[in-house]
Amino acid sequence: MSVKLTLAASANLPAGVAAPRYRRADLKPGILHIGVGNFHRAHQAVYLDDLFNAGHDHDWALVGAGVREPDVDMRAKLQAQDWLTTVVEQEADAATVRVTGAMIDFVTPFDVEANLAALARPEIRIVSLTVTEGGYYISPATQRFDPAHPEIVYDAAHPDTPKTAFGLIAAGLKRRRAAGLAPFTVMSCDNIPGNGHVTESAVAGLAELSDPEFARWIRANVAFPNSMVDRITPATTDRERAILRDSYGVDDAWPVFCETFRQWVIEDKFPAGRPALEKVGVTFTGDVAPYELMKIRILNGGHAAIAYPAGLLDIHFVHEAMEDAQIAAFLETLTKREIIPVVPPPPQVDLEAYRQKVAERFANPKIGDTISRLCLDGSNRQPKFILPTARDRIAAGASVEGLALVSALWCRYAYGESESGKVIPPNDPAWDRLQAAARPARDDPRAFLAMGDIFGDLADNPVYVAAFSDALGALWANGVRATLAGYLERGA
Repeated sequence: MSVKLTLAASANLPAGVAAPRYRRADLKPGILHIGVGNFHRAHQAVYLDDLFNAGHDHDWALVGAGVREPDVDMRAKLQAQDWLTTVVEQEADAATVRVTGAMIDFVTPFDVEANLAALARPEIRIVSLTVTEGGYYISPATQRFDPAHPEIVYDAAHPDTPKTAFGLIAAGLKRRRAAGLAPFTVMSCDNIPGNGHVTESAVAGLAELSDPEFARWIRANVAFPNSMVDRITPATTDRERAILRDSYGVDDAWPVFCETFRQWVIEDKFPAGRPALEKVGVTFTGDVAPYELMKIRILNGGHAAIAYPAGLLDIHFVHEAMEDAQIAAFLETLTKREIIPVVPPPPQVDLEAYRQKVAERFANPKIGDTISRLCLDGSNRQPKFILPTARDRIAAGASVEGLALVSALWCRYAYGESESGKVIPPNDPAWDRLQAAARPARDDPRAFLAMGDIFGDLADNPVYVAAFSDALGALWANGVRATLAGYLERGA
């Protein structure tokens, strides 16, 4: 018999399921978080739960917010269980189950006035975000804020009734300034190089379209710390709900399953104050860039390296891809040969040890992370996780054979059929466009590279064009297995 997760039931959870050791009634809000997805609830919310369990900073509880349709369903499910979340941390031979309670409210999505009122509350001193890599209105080619995006154009024309997260943040800051309140700190928790700078560009860039003076005030007065976040957290399906219910006796409408490993490195720039997260393992530093570059290129780039060959070979789970000797060898060889040489190591970090740990995490059989999730949104992820490494290699006069192969595998995947002939369902916001470019690229690889907003200057670089064309040609002529084998043999 399972226990339906609620605040009342949290005092009588099944044996082995940990509950918050603090009184929820003692918590007061301090952070408004936009984008209450699985990663946030497995990462930032868990660190805060640890801090509250240790008896510290109970005035830094979370208030959720959202600007997308899925946020409506998320809010409804979490409200029914008093904003509690069950987090299941899994390794191959162990699992830990805990209920977290760091979130105490969730503003109704699409209620602009309610969201602006929450942003204007004096006790809200940090606004944090997890809105995905594609949610920052960045031009893939320039990696800069795109003021011509239709959603940004709308918010610029309607600054008092915005629809985007950045429009809400700008309007909330304006309301605070008018009330004589200090601005909150804006903290991105997404996997984007220089995520603080990117967030500042989005907020101030949007404001500039309607009120240049206010945009200058934002740049002069609002802190946007950079951060690096890391924890593998797959999507929740009925599989995870059933495991939690049947194996651990908890009925949670939206539990989170994740690995044990987690990491958070933050630039210590919080003029409005911050919780003492260093007490629970967060690293505060003056320079996040080396940590974020390491993570984005080795871990996120590694995800792309295994995702597309696995997707073309009809492999479902990430750990199954790592059980494939050839795919695992491709990941190792590519990382050692082409990625690590252009990654400056952070202080006191051994990049080879980090690479080995990443491979171990990918191979975790309990996570249930899917290849389709890793393949998702390549049009936003390739320009952030793969193509910058290729640019650095070319600038150094080094080979990009393997990196170009990763992008060629993505092109082959976007064709829409696996090697067995199975249809690959749409897996990108720009899927129709990708497929329209990938189909003629079978005969003319430049058709895919012609997406200049994605490939930028690489589309005209003879070294990159040749490497991409050779890789895509080999994939169509010889198949995934033979193409991977050729790469591995040439590096032996």
